[in-house]
Amino acid sequence: MGPRHQSAESRGADRSYVKMPSFLLLEALCLFLFAGVPPSLPLQEVHVSQETIGKISAASKMMWCSAVVDILFLIDGSHSVGKGSFERSKHFAITVCDALDINLRKVRVGAVQFSSAPRLEFPLDAFSTQQEVKAKIKGMVFKGGRTETGHALKYLLRKGFPGGRNASVPQVLVIVTDGRSQGHVALPAKQLKQRGVAVFAVGVRFPRWEELHTLASEPWEQHILMAEQVEDAANGLFSTLSGSAICTITSPDCKVQPHPCQRKTLETVRELAGHAPCWRGSRGTDAMLAALCPFSSWKRVFLTHPATCHRTICPGPCDSQPCQNGGTCVPEGLDRYHCLCPPAFGGEADCAPKLSLECRVDVLFLLAGSAGTTPEGFLRAKAFVKRFAQAALGEDSRARIGVARYAAELALAVPVGEYQDVPDLVRSLDAVPFGGGGGATLTGSALRQAAERGFGSAARTGQDRPRRAVVLMTEARSQDEVAGPARFARARELLLLGVGSEAVRAELEEITGSPERVMVYTGPQDLFSQIPKLHGKLCSRQRPGCQAQSLDLVFMLDASASVGPENFAQMQSFVRSCALQFDVNPDVTQIGLVVYGARVQTAFRLDTHLTRAAVLRAMSQAPYLGGAGSTGMALLHIYDKVMVVHKGARPGVPKAVVVVTGGSGAEDAAVPAQKLRDNGVSVLVVGVGPVLTEALRRLAGPRDSLIHVAAYEDLRHHQDMLMEWICQEAKRPVNPCRPSPCLNKGTCVLHDGSYRCECRAGGEGPHCERRAVPGAGNRAGNETVGTSALMELPLQ
Repeated sequence: MGPRHQSAESRGADRSYVKMPSFLLLEALCLFLFAGVPPSLPLQEVHVSQETIGKISAASKMMWCSAVVDILFLIDGSHSVGKGSFERSKHFAITVCDALDINLRKVRVGAVQFSSAPRLEFPLDAFSTQQEVKAKIKGMVFKGGRTETGHALKYLLRKGFPGGRNASVPQVLVIVTDGRSQGHVALPAKQLKQRGVAVFAVGVRFPRWEELHTLASEPWEQHILMAEQVEDAANGLFSTLSGSAICTITSPDCKVQPHPCQRKTLETVRELAGHAPCWRGSRGTDAMLAALCPFSSWKRVFLTHPATCHRTICPGPCDSQPCQNGGTCVPEGLDRYHCLCPPAFGGEADCAPKLSLECRVDVLFLLAGSAGTTPEGFLRAKAFVKRFAQAALGEDSRARIGVARYAAELALAVPVGEYQDVPDLVRSLDAVPFGGGGGATLTGSALRQAAERGFGSAARTGQDRPRRAVVLMTEARSQDEVAGPARFARARELLLLGVGSEAVRAELEEITGSPERVMVYTGPQDLFSQIPKLHGKLCSRQRPGCQAQSLDLVFMLDASASVGPENFAQMQSFVRSCALQFDVNPDVTQIGLVVYGARVQTAFRLDTHLTRAAVLRAMSQAPYLGGAGSTGMALLHIYDKVMVVHKGARPGVPKAVVVVTGGSGAEDAAVPAQKLRDNGVSVLVVGVGPVLTEALRRLAGPRDSLIHVAAYEDLRHHQDMLMEWICQEAKRPVNPCRPSPCLNKGTCVLHDGSYRCECRAGGEGPHCERRAVPGAGNRAGNETVGTSALMELPLQ
């Protein structure tokens, strides 16, 4: 018996089980069985909150790499990996391909499987579409055999990337293996990296991390991943590619951040299991001694290694704090969430009362999906539409919703009215694809197509047709002209509303025709607060304005040093918003601009710009002058050089001047202002400042035509008041002889509801604009009645 015990101790764990207690035997058996199945615990784990893990997973689905790059998958198909882990390796490769713009001009993808020898599955130039590459990877057959990673690397050193391009194209090698090579890998791996190949080592099953470190490029922490956690691994791979400028993947809203993580290895360790009686002999004697002999067991245990993982984090659905009234937001994937609401709000979306649309309206949401749109921006727009539908569509609602996506062309994703049930509508919105963000941003073309076919072909008119609205959601400026298509849409009685960032505010104002129809958000958290505003605008009827009323309108801006350049910019923004209210063309409204400071300057005359878009551009380019300004001199300049026929003013058309000033230099302005009023020109003063000066009160005149604004940033809140005044002045009776349309000191005479010019000797023409040629006939008196349409306006 003694020799047998001695032999058992010397041979190790395989014989020590003879004396092992039953519970240890059971534990060893479980560990042995556990080694034959896929791991149930993550072998690379990021130590962050569950919310951040959700954001990492969500970001992995939003990534998109469109660059000139060759990516080769080198997939371990040996027996040590096994069929199950081989399938997981394929799944990881397919997931990576989901985020690649695969075509022969951009991203090329190839695959090599290796075990005892490498086998080319398909070269980089074999397939030109994502679907073809994914199908080929999915069809790869497990080889089996030894793990000869070194041979596979030498194959690539000899052959290069099969089907790859020249050395100027970045090369990325993604090795998916358990790191248990039966040969040397250090030298060929080093040589590949010296050639400029970026090498990712992606572990499967229970990887040997030391070998993965040998294979991967530096920094190791950014090039070693775990295929078992496929979304985390895909995020890590693209985070590294974006950091190395190989791919530009995410928008500024998404950030690559370091996070603490740990990697685990499954290793066999020897443990003391206990002691058992045994007989021991000694050399040179036949004596046998009784003793307690130790026996050991072998266990498979996880050993942890701390590390740092770099992952991309994007704003989540709960970042905007959508749950109101004390509700708690619980994220659910990319752009979904649900609210845990207090008892009083438990039945409401976002813990807030529903905003049911009571008006009868068809709404088409127009979402930008072009190259200027980010994936997360498109997802936020979809989330906005879903939340709006959930909040605004009730059982009694008479509203219907549709969604279209556009880039270079319009794609009607959800036709208006196709879904009456809100959950069905929300599910259909979930299925609307981003489309990869390709193509130009042709907003004008999309508006025209939406007007032509966005609401179906039914030609309902009058009371039978509901109000129709297009809600444009974009963060990208249009690459085509928008003014014409917008007029085309409005002519078809479409209400145009805009939702976008500050960068596209001016373009949205031009499209919708009014700042009141534009909702601008400052960031992702502010977007969803626009839902109640949109609800109100869809059902409110705009007050009838004076956009179709003929009018000659001059804005006069104080550009003196007392105002300053920042406040002058606020003035420019204010008058631009006002100008958007008018139909600018030679037959309806003409707009001019005068600025004054160290000097008085006509920025542009009444007849300079014939379209609203041109007026808006010119207003933005108006110069800041500085110096000391004189309001009186500026008003006299308008009297002599702006509100006159030979400078673009039209006879028989209402005329108005809007003075926007800080009040300094207005002491001499009362008399010139009254001179303009006596000549048929209305004058309104917008005075800015905490104190209203007496000079501004005198400038306002006997009718108290004055709007007092406390600060320049508050100008926008007084736009409605200004528009109301302008519309009233546009409807006042007009004397076509004030200001006089007659030139060369001719006299204007009212005549049968119109006027005529009595020219002095030597003058002729409808407005005495020509000098008479001597001997050309008797033109004594030379009374000529004007023949233009404007002269025929009746005296009101």
